[in-house]
Amino acid sequence: QVQLVESGGGLVQPGGSLRLSCAASGIIFSFNGMAWYREAPGKLRELVARITSAGVTVYADSVKGRFTISRDNAKKTAYLQMNSLKPEDTAVYYCNAYPNGLQWGQGTQVTVSL
Repeated sequence: QVQLVESGGGLVQPGGSLRLSCAASGIIFSFNGMAWYREAPGKLRELVARITSAGVTVYADSVKGRFTISRDNAKKTAYLQMNSLKPEDTAVYYCNAYPNGLQWGQGTQVTVSL
């Protein structure tokens, strides 16, 4: 059974940092590209960052230079290091395989506020 479990979200002040984790099961993790998405209230879900099976990364312009996506194939886990967080980063963050998406997990809430 395919399962994606996101964790690591929380409340942080502007300028702060968080590290999100995405634990995958039921897939051959090392064969899959992985991606992080986010969905803010009233907005469509958007692609934030992705990483290929070979480790090549691509970022949305809005997070370039602040966020870093990585992966640990032995742990079947993808990460999103988020630095210099802004209030506009507030959203529910999801991970998924890329480009062939799987069933979505529950996401993890990130709130950037004073």
